[in-house]
Amino acid sequence: MSATIQPAMPVSSPTQIPERTILAGLALTSFAALLLELALTRLFSVVLFYHFAFLAISIALLGLGAGGVFAYLLKRRLKRVPTRTLAARLCMINSVLVLLVLETVLHVPVALTVTGKNFLHLSALYLAAAVPFFLAGLLFSIVFARETWRVSRLYGADLSGGALACLAVVPLLNWVGGPNTILTAAVMMAAAGAVWAASSTERKVAVGLVIALIVVIGANYSNRLIDVVYAKGIFRDPAWVEFARWNALSRVEVDRQGEGKAIVIDADASTYIMNCDVKHWHDTEWESDLMSAPPALANVLRPRGDFAIIGPGGGVDVLRAVANGSPSVTGIEINPIIANTIMRGRYADYALHLYERPDVHIHVTDGRSYLRSTLQQFDVVQMTLVDTWASTAAGAFALSENNLYTVEAFREYFQHLKPDGMIAITRWEFRQPREALRVVAVAMEALHSLGIADPAQNFIVASEGPLDEDGIPVVVLAKKTAFTEKEESAVQAHFDEYDQLNPLYLPSDPGNSPFADLIASNDPYRFAQNYAYNVAPVTDNAPFFFFTLKAGQILGPEGLRNGIDWKVNLGVLVLLLVLAISLVAVLAFLILPLALKATRQSPIPLLYFVAVGLGYILVEIAFIQRFVLFLGHPTYALTVVIFLLMLSSGAGSLLSRRWLPRAELAWVPLVLVVVALLAHVFFLPHVLAAWVGFRFSYRLLISGTLLAPLGFVMGMPFPSGLRALVRSHLPGGATGENHAVEWAWAMNAAASVLGSVLAMVIAIQFGLNATLACGVAAYLLALVLLPALRQQPV
Repeated sequence: MSATIQPAMPVSSPTQIPERTILAGLALTSFAALLLELALTRLFSVVLFYHFAFLAISIALLGLGAGGVFAYLLKRRLKRVPTRTLAARLCMINSVLVLLVLETVLHVPVALTVTGKNFLHLSALYLAAAVPFFLAGLLFSIVFARETWRVSRLYGADLSGGALACLAVVPLLNWVGGPNTILTAAVMMAAAGAVWAASSTERKVAVGLVIALIVVIGANYSNRLIDVVYAKGIFRDPAWVEFARWNALSRVEVDRQGEGKAIVIDADASTYIMNCDVKHWHDTEWESDLMSAPPALANVLRPRGDFAIIGPGGGVDVLRAVANGSPSVTGIEINPIIANTIMRGRYADYALHLYERPDVHIHVTDGRSYLRSTLQQFDVVQMTLVDTWASTAAGAFALSENNLYTVEAFREYFQHLKPDGMIAITRWEFRQPREALRVVAVAMEALHSLGIADPAQNFIVASEGPLDEDGIPVVVLAKKTAFTEKEESAVQAHFDEYDQLNPLYLPSDPGNSPFADLIASNDPYRFAQNYAYNVAPVTDNAPFFFFTLKAGQILGPEGLRNGIDWKVNLGVLVLLLVLAISLVAVLAFLILPLALKATRQSPIPLLYFVAVGLGYILVEIAFIQRFVLFLGHPTYALTVVIFLLMLSSGAGSLLSRRWLPRAELAWVPLVLVVVALLAHVFFLPHVLAAWVGFRFSYRLLISGTLLAPLGFVMGMPFPSGLRALVRSHLPGGATGENHAVEWAWAMNAAASVLGSVLAMVIAIQFGLNATLACGVAAYLLALVLLPALRQQPV
């Protein structure tokens, strides 16, 4: 299924399995396995936390690789069972296991605490979720080993099924939701069992499973039968929930909270639905509450300005802007469930049709893509606590919000302001500032890039009360021009009226705080080097705005204890835990089973397959991250990148035998990959930045143009290396008795599992370009090791 783990076995004799049966069975099995992997990332984001969504990728790679290894270890016993019977039984068992995995994920509470108990729960969940992929890998290995004479067509069916799953996951998540998408994977696995079945009894059982699972999906269409039970370790009482719906971006529900209603995203981030008549706003509790919040300073300074609000949610900023006299409010909401289903649909009456007013214009897209595609300029570009913490289907750290807080993003906000306009960014802040402080650092660097040498007069920072350990909202106002005395006076008058507001920085009275120290330094990078937290400006190359811990704090006593941001920085520790679990799993299920078998195989040639697997996964993860901004959301980046790379790599793998008939030519695709990746390192960021404002359909075409040729050549090194290995003068090389192919499979799988985690570690520490550069280095290493494939081992 995976383009990085490609089965190839010694040549076998033709069997009597009809061509249509074996191709359809493989395609359906591959479709089900990849659909399960993609859907699990969405489910993990809701039930566990968005960091843990990254587990799904390494789980799938581990299971597929381990299945191949155990197919070799058990091949004497498995030889007794006909291929179709074995494949049918594996698929039918797998369809039931998928349902059990779903129930396990929904019902096992994993709290967000760093304890031994949670580590054991996470490890158990990791291994349990890997079982369906293990059986799928077992099936692929057996079929490919027994049907090698038609391996090209088999591999084409495998890749086609996986590619179709990439196309299907987004509409399935939108139409039937997360749990039902996983059940759909079970249905397709049972359908594959029906295709594989050689007897009428097996076929009847498989068809019965298909019907039963479809009935379960139908009964659960409204997600009342099978849905979230525990989220973030906390029991979700269904009595709170008035409405819940899934899509490819998140799970959104409307909960009753006191006398109001709140939109809750992935059982974590929330935004209240406004229920206020704008005509009767003055002298009400609504006015008092909303105008006493820090974001209201933008409305005080530009009461009748044109507003662009990124992430309006339930309409807090929209209501405040309209009520203060704004003639035009543009809301840019990425989630259609919030913008359309809730605010302009089911709860439109409750919200008093706020989003349907003639002076309110709602656009369902991501903020940066919209701004890049419009020529309109605004008096205020506003973002208030935009952070859903939903990784969606792209794994951990692929937050769409990350791309809203980079230097390049802020420069675009400034460029879409009128001459005297301002940005108003509200973040959580703490006794030892880091989030709003980083906003100032990013804004300073953006202003520097626009030619403003010393922006000390261009900032106003205010909080809702004194800073504390738990975190309170802080607004950062920034302009391309200096704030005037009149504007400062208006802000001060508002402070006097609402005494809970607290100035943290004013141009005429900087005060004594980290904000004043940062702005006075006029060098955010140097300031960040000496500050307790990492508050250096972030760029599109490393857009991890929310991760403010320095390396020494990750495992320190205070690093993860306090503040709302503890769960964000927990993600770095989760990466390390996933790396540890993956390492143990790779040793236990891939390396040791083969190592215990007596072999004289030299390890040096097999390092080639480690390098190829590592290079492929590093490039794939880096491209998923890079295309998040270009395509507008992590889900789209994941599906488009994997689809294009799988399809084009499959084509490259299939054509490599014809185009590279001699093992001596195996160096050619490696050189092409290195050259193409180097070009992407230097030119891809500029190309994507220039074209990100195009319509989505055009961006899809551009993505295909950029990725398909690269994926085509990336699909050649693995099969070319296998042919070189099998045809070499290694003992038993012609017949495969030295088990070199099985070792190559295991090494490639191990590198893919570990590389999927290492890719994010490198990206966080050094940036996406560095991750791509490491991919180049891995392919260069493969080029160096290629001659060893044809050498006699010592």
